[in-house]
Amino acid sequence: MGDSSSRERKVRGRKIRADRSQKKRRKAKKKAKNEFDRTANGTKSEAKSGGGDSILSSPDEVAPDPFVETDAVTSLRDRIAGWLEADQPVHLIGPTGCGKTALALSAAAARDRPVVWLNGDEAVGTAELVGTHAGGERYEEHDQFVSGVNKKTQVVRERWVDNPLSVAVKEGATLVYNEFSRSDPAAHNVLLSVLEEGVLERPGKRGADRTVDVHPEFRLLVTSNDVEYAGVHEQQDALLDRFVGVHVDYYDEETEREIAAAHVDVPDETVAEIVDATRRLRDELDIVVGTRAAITVAEGLTIFAEDGTGEFDDELLADVFTDVLAPKLAGEDDEIGDLREAIRNAL
Repeated sequence: MGDSSSRERKVRGRKIRADRSQKKRRKAKKKAKNEFDRTANGTKSEAKSGGGDSILSSPDEVAPDPFVETDAVTSLRDRIAGWLEADQPVHLIGPTGCGKTALALSAAAARDRPVVWLNGDEAVGTAELVGTHAGGERYEEHDQFVSGVNKKTQVVRERWVDNPLSVAVKEGATLVYNEFSRSDPAAHNVLLSVLEEGVLERPGKRGADRTVDVHPEFRLLVTSNDVEYAGVHEQQDALLDRFVGVHVDYYDEETEREIAAAHVDVPDETVAEIVDATRRLRDELDIVVGTRAAITVAEGLTIFAEDGTGEFDDELLADVFTDVLAPKLAGEDDEIGDLREAIRNAL
């Protein structure tokens, strides 16, 4: 990988200088966000315990922090917000690690309405979207109207619990449906009447309230990876025809630098080196190298370069990039070796 003098000229002597108090604050923020993610993704278990409405979150709770706003980011977010204001469901499409989820949450928070979060996967069906019966309640009625006669009647009443779509529709919330295309398309048939007729049908619910009128402030914002990604389902045309599609790609170099710098306390020159390497690897490798990879590499360097000097060179940088990108491969030794060699050559 080039001669050693050029390598030293590029990165030798660069140090990772991170303020410990800033690190602690960052870890505390991550912990709080993880708690929110667990709550948001735990809607099914909450529904079973009868806490359906607890899946509503305030805009402040879901607003991404940190969230970088360069001209490129603000322009995209404003487009999304504009379509939502026009009462159009929005489908964000793009490669993994490009910031779709952060954009969706930021646009949802900007509406200043409650937000409901849902993560798509193979297990999501109509019931997980709409609601289900969560067991029954059994009680006895005693009739002692006639003296000396005790008439006892057992009554069993089924308990229905609403899931994310029903809660969002009734409360006028913004439903942020992440990884929308990872769910079975059949589960989304229920969305057709919501978007076309303004009515939610709740299969399995009996009685007059089987249908729910959609609140005028309800909005739908979904995110999907590009169709070539593994585990992605092609959704039905009848539904996609009702969405506005906004394509999200990797940002420009300046924006990627600001995003990485906002997440990790490292010098500007280190951020520039990492982002430059990330963008070169994105062009040269056959795997996805997203902005998230740059952030993870920067975090890794704050650990592995803290050996008393904080210095790192291209060899360490190649090792860290290899660790970050290796999970995208099948894991065979020769593939990992080829990946590392390609990374070393690119650096």
